[in-house]
Amino acid sequence: QVELVESGGGSVQAGGSLRLSCAVSGYTVSVYCMAWFRQAPGKEREGVAVIARDRSISYADSVKGRFTISKDNAKNTLYLQMNSLKPEDTAMYYCATRSFMLCSLLPGAFGDWGQGTQVTVSS
Repeated sequence: QVELVESGGGSVQAGGSLRLSCAVSGYTVSVYCMAWFRQAPGKEREGVAVIARDRSISYADSVKGRFTISKDNAKNTLYLQMNSLKPEDTAMYYCATRSFMLCSLLPGAFGDWGQGTQVTVSS
Protein backbone atom coordinates (compact mmCIF):
# COMPACT_ATOMS: atom_id res chain seq x y z
CA GLN A 1 0.00 0.00 0.00
CA VAL A 2 1.25 3.47 -0.94
CA GLU A 3 -0.04 6.75 0.47
CA LEU A 4 0.10 9.93 -1.60
CA VAL A 5 -0.43 13.52 -0.46
CA GLU A 6 -0.45 16.38 -2.98
CA SER A 7 0.27 20.02 -2.24
CA GLY A 8 1.13 23.23 -4.05
CA GLY A 9 -2.10 23.99 -5.84
CA GLY A 10 -3.60 27.46 -5.92
CA SER A 11 -4.93 30.27 -8.04
CA VAL A 12 -2.76 32.04 -10.60
CA GLN A 13 -3.22 34.25 -13.61
CA ALA A 14 -2.62 33.00 -17.13
CA GLY A 15 1.08 32.87 -17.88
CA GLY A 16 1.98 32.18 -14.28
CA SER A 17 3.67 29.18 -12.68
CA LEU A 18 3.01 26.67 -9.92
CA ARG A 19 4.92 23.68 -8.59
CA LEU A 20 2.96 20.75 -7.31
CA SER A 21 4.44 18.25 -4.89
CA CYS A 22 3.35 14.73 -4.02
CA ALA A 23 4.72 13.11 -0.88
CA VAL A 24 4.83 9.33 -1.20
CA SER A 25 4.94 7.00 1.81
CA GLY A 26 4.34 3.37 2.58
CA TYR A 27 5.61 0.50 0.45
CA THR A 28 7.48 2.79 -1.94
CA VAL A 29 9.92 0.13 -3.13
CA SER A 30 7.08 -1.38 -5.12
CA VAL A 31 6.49 1.76 -7.17
CA TYR A 32 7.56 1.64 -10.80
CA CYS A 33 5.60 4.50 -12.41
CA MET A 34 4.64 7.84 -10.88
CA ALA A 35 2.30 10.20 -12.67
CA TRP A 36 0.22 13.34 -12.54
CA PHE A 37 -3.37 13.38 -13.72
CA ARG A 38 -5.98 16.12 -13.80
CA GLN A 39 -9.72 16.33 -13.93
CA ALA A 40 -11.75 19.39 -14.79
CA PRO A 41 -15.44 19.68 -13.88
CA GLY A 42 -17.57 17.67 -16.26
CA LYS A 43 -14.56 16.08 -17.95
CA GLU A 44 -12.82 12.74 -17.70
CA ARG A 45 -9.61 12.36 -15.78
CA GLU A 46 -6.62 12.72 -18.10
CA GLY A 47 -2.95 11.94 -17.84
CA VAL A 48 -0.55 14.87 -17.70
CA ALA A 49 2.91 13.40 -17.19
CA VAL A 50 4.48 10.13 -16.09
CA ILE A 51 7.97 9.21 -14.91
CA ALA A 52 9.29 5.68 -14.63
CA ARG A 53 11.75 4.19 -12.16
CA ASP A 54 14.47 4.57 -14.81
CA ARG A 55 13.44 8.25 -15.13
CA SER A 56 12.01 7.89 -18.64
CA ILE A 57 9.26 10.48 -19.06
CA SER A 58 6.16 11.04 -21.15
CA TYR A 59 3.90 14.08 -21.38
CA ALA A 60 0.46 14.77 -22.72
CA ASP A 61 0.67 16.83 -25.89
CA SER A 62 -1.29 19.64 -24.23
CA VAL A 63 1.46 20.29 -21.67
CA LYS A 64 4.65 19.52 -23.59
CA GLY A 65 7.14 22.36 -23.32
CA ARG A 66 5.27 23.92 -20.38
CA PHE A 67 5.20 21.27 -17.64
CA THR A 68 8.10 19.30 -16.18
CA ILE A 69 7.76 16.17 -14.06
CA SER A 70 10.55 15.16 -11.72
CA LYS A 71 11.14 13.12 -8.60
CA ASP A 72 13.45 13.15 -5.61
CA ASN A 73 13.96 9.56 -4.48
CA ALA A 74 15.70 10.62 -1.28
CA LYS A 75 12.66 12.64 -0.25
CA ASN A 76 10.10 10.23 -1.77
CA THR A 77 8.53 13.20 -3.50
CA LEU A 78 7.14 13.70 -6.99
CA TYR A 79 6.97 17.16 -8.52
CA LEU A 80 5.19 18.88 -11.37
CA GLN A 81 6.55 22.26 -12.41
CA MET A 82 3.90 24.08 -14.40
CA ASN A 83 4.86 27.15 -16.41
CA SER A 84 2.97 29.32 -18.89
CA LEU A 85 -0.29 28.22 -17.34
CA LYS A 86 -3.49 28.60 -19.32
CA PRO A 87 -7.12 28.78 -18.19
CA GLU A 88 -7.67 25.35 -19.72
CA ASP A 89 -5.16 23.94 -17.21
CA THR A 90 -7.70 24.58 -14.47
CA ALA A 91 -8.47 21.26 -12.80
CA MET A 92 -7.99 19.10 -9.76
CA TYR A 93 -4.54 17.56 -10.04
CA TYR A 94 -3.81 14.09 -8.70
CA CYS A 95 -0.65 12.09 -8.31
CA ALA A 96 -0.75 8.33 -8.73
CA THR A 97 1.57 5.34 -8.66
CA ARG A 98 1.76 2.00 -10.45
CA SER A 99 3.70 -1.03 -9.28
CA PHE A 100 4.14 -2.67 -12.67
CA MET A 101 6.27 -1.86 -15.70
CA LEU A 102 4.94 -0.24 -18.90
CA CYS A 103 4.17 3.24 -17.70
CA SER A 104 1.40 5.09 -19.50
CA LEU A 105 -0.95 8.02 -19.06
CA LEU A 106 -4.03 5.85 -18.67
CA PRO A 107 -5.78 6.42 -15.33
CA GLY A 108 -6.94 2.80 -15.19
CA ALA A 109 -3.35 1.58 -15.08
CA PHE A 110 -2.66 3.24 -11.71
CA GLY A 111 -3.70 1.74 -8.42
CA ASP A 112 -2.84 4.29 -5.73
CA TRP A 113 -4.06 7.88 -5.78
CA GLY A 114 -3.81 11.02 -3.72
CA GLN A 115 -6.74 13.24 -2.76
CA GLY A 116 -5.84 15.95 -5.24
CA THR A 117 -4.89 19.61 -5.18
CA GLN A 118 -6.85 22.31 -7.01
CA VAL A 119 -5.24 24.48 -9.68
CA THR A 120 -7.19 27.47 -10.97
CA VAL A 121 -5.87 29.65 -13.78
CA SER A 122 -7.67 32.89 -14.52
CA SER A 123 -7.48 34.81 -17.77
